[in-house]
Amino acid sequence: MSVRTLNELFFDAVDRFSSKRAALRAKRNGAWRDVTHQELARRVKHTALGLLELGVAPGAKVAILSENRPEWAVADFGVLTARSADVPIYPTLPAHQVAYILKDSGAIAVFVSNREQYAKIADVRADLPELRHVIRFDLPAESEGAAAPGVISHQTLLQRGAAAEAKHDDYERAALGITPDDLATLIYTSGTTGDPKGVMLSHGNFVSNVLAGLQVLPITPDDSCLSLLPLSHSFERMAGHYTMFHAGATINYAESIDTVSADMLETHPTVVLAVPRLYEKIYARVLENAVSGGRLTRAIFFWAKRNAEAWADLVLAGTPVPVGLNTKKAIADTLVFSKLKDRTGGRIRFFVSGGAPLAPEIGKFFYAAGLPILEGYGMTETSPVLAVNPLTRPKMGTVGPPLPNVEMRIAEDGEILVRGPNVMLGYWKKPEATREAIEPDGWLHTGDIGELDADGYLRITDRKKDIIVTAGGKNIAPQPIENLVKTNKFVANAVMIGDKRKFPMMIIVPEMGPLTAWAAARNLPADDPTALLAHPDVIAKVEREVALELRELAHYETPKKFLLLPEDFTVESGELTPTLKVKRRVVAKKYAADIDKIYEEAEREAPGE
Repeated sequence: MSVRTLNELFFDAVDRFSSKRAALRAKRNGAWRDVTHQELARRVKHTALGLLELGVAPGAKVAILSENRPEWAVADFGVLTARSADVPIYPTLPAHQVAYILKDSGAIAVFVSNREQYAKIADVRADLPELRHVIRFDLPAESEGAAAPGVISHQTLLQRGAAAEAKHDDYERAALGITPDDLATLIYTSGTTGDPKGVMLSHGNFVSNVLAGLQVLPITPDDSCLSLLPLSHSFERMAGHYTMFHAGATINYAESIDTVSADMLETHPTVVLAVPRLYEKIYARVLENAVSGGRLTRAIFFWAKRNAEAWADLVLAGTPVPVGLNTKKAIADTLVFSKLKDRTGGRIRFFVSGGAPLAPEIGKFFYAAGLPILEGYGMTETSPVLAVNPLTRPKMGTVGPPLPNVEMRIAEDGEILVRGPNVMLGYWKKPEATREAIEPDGWLHTGDIGELDADGYLRITDRKKDIIVTAGGKNIAPQPIENLVKTNKFVANAVMIGDKRKFPMMIIVPEMGPLTAWAAARNLPADDPTALLAHPDVIAKVEREVALELRELAHYETPKKFLLLPEDFTVESGELTPTLKVKRRVVAKKYAADIDKIYEEAEREAPGE
C-alpha cells in the first residue's frame, strides 16, 4: 500500500515483516531480547484500547517521559492508533520544565519510564489539573494498591485493553481513518533562545519525510540500527524510529549514551544516527591513543591517516586513484582502520550526523577509514530532515542537496528558506510566532545562514541569531570556528564570544586527559584541574593549540583572549540542550563576570585598540 499516515505506515510494516525475527531489540537482565512485529502490534493495540477505556478521547494529548526502550515505541504507536497525539518529553529535563510542557500541551495522560521520571511528575502534579492519568512502565500490576490516585502500570493498561477487544472490533479501521493533515505530535523545541515552543507535526509531515529520506539513504530489512539519540527528538523519531520501521530494519535500543561503545560491539549495527559530539569523541580518542602509543605506533597511524585521506580526496573528487595509493590505502586499512571498524561492531555501512555542524576534517577521516558519515540538516519544524548527503556522492563540509520533495532558496540576507510537505502545521497556541516563521505562500524561515553550490549542495554558515557583530562592524560566524578548534585533541568544547565587543574571545573546555598527561610529563600540578588551568604554561599550551587550528582565519575572526573551564557543559546545568547543542546565551550569562574581566584587562593592556 502507498502509506500516507503513520497509522498506515505501522499496520503496513507489521503485515510486510510479520515473519521477520525482530522489529525491536533491547537489553534486559544482561541479554538482548527480541520483540517481533506481531508482538509489537499486539501490545500497541492493547495500549490504544486501554487508553480509550481510560477515557482518553481521540484528539487528546498524551505525553511520553521516557528513555529509549521498546515501551516508548509501543506508547507512541498506541497513542497514534488511538487517534490521539503524543507529546514526547526529554527524560533529562528537570521537573519544572516537564511541568511547563505538560501544562502548555494540555496533556491528560503521561507515560513514564521509571521511579526517577515519576518523581518529576509527582513533584508538579498538584499544578496540573488536566493531567488525569500517569502510566508507569516499571510498576508491577500488583503494586498499584499503594500507588497514588490516577497512577497505573502499563501492564494493567495492556490488560484493560485486551479485555476490551470485543468492544472495539473496529480498532484498525478507525485508526486508518486518520488523515495526513491530522495532528500526530507536539514536539517542544529545545528552547536555546527562550521558552520551548510546541511544534505541531501531522501524520503527513512525518510520512513525507520518511518516504523522501528513503529515496536518498538505502535502508533495507537487512539493516540493523542502534537507537541512541533521544526518541523525544524529531531526528531520532523520524529517522531512527519511523524510517527504520517502515524499511523493515531492526532497531536496537542502546542502554544509555554511556554504553554506546559496548552496545555497538554487541549489536553489530549497520547504521547509526548520532550528533557530531559522538564522532568528535571517537576522533579525539583515536588521536589520543595514537599519540600516547610508542614511536612506531604513532608513525604507522599518521602514515595511514595521511595516505587514506589522500585517497579520500581523490575518490570524493571523482578522480582516478593511482595504483600505488590504492595499495597504501589497503595497507592502512589492515594496520589501522580495521581496528576502528571492529570497535564500531564491524558491520557499519554508514553513520548519519545531524543536529549541529560536523567538522569537515572529522568527516574526511571517517570516510577515509571506511566509515562514511553522511551529514544532514533539518529542524524540528520540518519533521525534521531538509537535506542529506547521498551515500554515492557525499561532499565534506556540506549537508548535501535538499530532499526530493523539499524546495529551498537563499534569501537576500543569506537565510535559508524552505517549503514542502514536511513543514509543520505551526506552533501550538502561538499564531503570531507561526506567522513570523511561515510566509503566506508556505516558505519557512529556518533562521540558518547558508549557500547552495553549483551542484545544489547546501553549506551551512551559521545560525542567523548566532552571528557575532563586533564593535567595528565585522560579522563573524562562530560555529565553523568552534568546529575547527574542537578537532584538536586538547579541546573538548569551545564557544565564541564577542558580540558588540572590540574583538572576539573564546571559552575553551580542555580535553583533560591529554592535557593532564602533557602537564604531568613537565612536572606541572596535574592533580588539581583548577590549578592546572591557571598555570601560565598550560594556558600558553592551549592557546598555541587553538592558534594552530585557526591559523588560516582572518585577523578579525581570530579570538584574541581565552577563558579556560575545568568542566564541560552539561544538560543538567542548562548549558546544553538535550541533543548536546551549546546554549550560547546561557553560557555567556553564566560566565559574564569572567568574560567582562577579560575584556577589561585587555582594555587596560591596550587602551583604544
